[in-house]
Amino acid sequence: MGKSRSGRRRQADAETVVANVDGGLAELIPDRDRPRARTLVIDGAPQSHVDLDDPAYLSFEYQRRLGHVIDLVAPPGRPVHAVHLGGGAFTLARYIAATRPRSTQQVVERDAALVQLVRRELPLDPTARIRVRSTDAREGLAKVPDGWADLVVTDVFSGARTPAHLTSTEFLDDVRRVLRPGGVHAANLADGPPLTHLRGQIATAAARFEQLALVADPTVLRGRRFGNAVLVASDAPLPIPELTRRAASDPHPGRVEHGRTLTDFTGGAVPVTDSAAVASPAPPASVFR
Repeated sequence: MGKSRSGRRRQADAETVVANVDGGLAELIPDRDRPRARTLVIDGAPQSHVDLDDPAYLSFEYQRRLGHVIDLVAPPGRPVHAVHLGGGAFTLARYIAATRPRSTQQVVERDAALVQLVRRELPLDPTARIRVRSTDAREGLAKVPDGWADLVVTDVFSGARTPAHLTSTEFLDDVRRVLRPGGVHAANLADGPPLTHLRGQIATAAARFEQLALVADPTVLRGRRFGNAVLVASDAPLPIPELTRRAASDPHPGRVEHGRTLTDFTGGAVPVTDSAAVASPAPPASVFR
């Protein structure tokens, strides 16, 4: 076991890189269809996919939905200021750098060993304005100046669960602080039946933002399986028609809920505070098989 966990390439598979990181056993697995693409897997759970030849390519369903939000947060090609809470393989930061050149971005990723692995094996474009901080998401967010960001993306998982302290109204208070007027917060959430966590997160966001939208697979929204949902929040009107069109035309079509329908979906859930916050539920083992 020691040799396979050393960070060196495994003899049995010269292309797969395996390393111990703070969050568990990380693997960078080659994409058979894309020569310079890799999928990051930690403890068997797929985290992100990167194609160094085409950083605008988004393979994962939830990342494409976050990509739609990124595309609509400002006019096409206009640089933005973005904060990414959770780095993974820096897929979305690379996407913004490719689609919105001259953007300035801050990535907060607690797992310093993972950051080193990704920097070594999947190096960032040296011309991209991307700063990476290896610290806790809330601690990193606290260092971002007031009103600095056009976009905050929250995509933090520890052991396939969102940490409790990133699910509360107090956390969203700091997200709002760093957003410019009209800025957008997009969060990747994961839940399964009976969707208690997801409903609570919608209620929490509604307590701090005027406008909300939720993008997800209809089967997830009906509570038929565990999956991801992207929650979008802002104090300015959201581009619902275009977001709906893009989600519907995705290879894995998604549905957009907003307004009264989204409020009804919460089923009377109440906002989550730091004192009552818990981590998101662990996915069933079958999800990654």
